[in-house]
Amino acid sequence: MYRPLPSFLDIKESSIEGRGVFTNINIPAGMTLGLTHIYDEEFPDNLIRTPLGGFINHAETPNCKLFKLGRLFFIKTLKDVEAGIEITLKYSLTRSL
Repeated sequence: MYRPLPSFLDIKESSIEGRGVFTNINIPAGMTLGLTHIYDEEFPDNLIRTPLGGFINHAETPNCKLFKLGRLFFIKTLKDVEAGIEITLKYSLTRSL
């Protein structure tokens, strides 16, 4: 069966904006949570957004960061994240591909 998110993540109402991604388990620092974007020149903004990438909200003090491997972008925790906490990134106005 196809799962758009890992089983330990859920999309729920967010106090930040609309809906967000929340963990339902305690996650240690340094854990890769999954694929968020794929670089493709034929798409708007040159990125295909996955369900995980589409619901991550911005925070000035995020608990995760993006990292790139080839054309793929993944998200990794910066610190321990407790169950029930929203997964966040610090968005940037510039992007290096």
